[in-house]
Amino acid sequence: MPEMHFRVRWPDDSTSVCYSPSSTIQEAFVLQQAYARDEFVQRSRDALLHASERVAQKYGYGCGHALAQIAEIERRAQQYPPQSTVTVEAFGV
Repeated sequence: MPEMHFRVRWPDDSTSVCYSPSSTIQEAFVLQQAYARDEFVQRSRDALLHASERVAQKYGYGCGHALAQIAEIERRAQQYPPQSTVTVEAFGV
């Protein structure tokens, strides 16, 4: 399971580099597509939980970094109105 980073552009045009313990994060997003804030959070949560479960299947415990990334995405997203959009700009950054 290769870990992967992905770059997110937030509604205020700032960016974050996020972490996933698995490249399966690429299945959750289409690059350069704008997602409504809540959809982005849900897709991130689902993909990162799935990746953590894959780690647990292989190593016997989930990925704490993935859970921390979910919390950070949720915290950051709350700063913006629900109608705002978030874009995944790149994988493997």
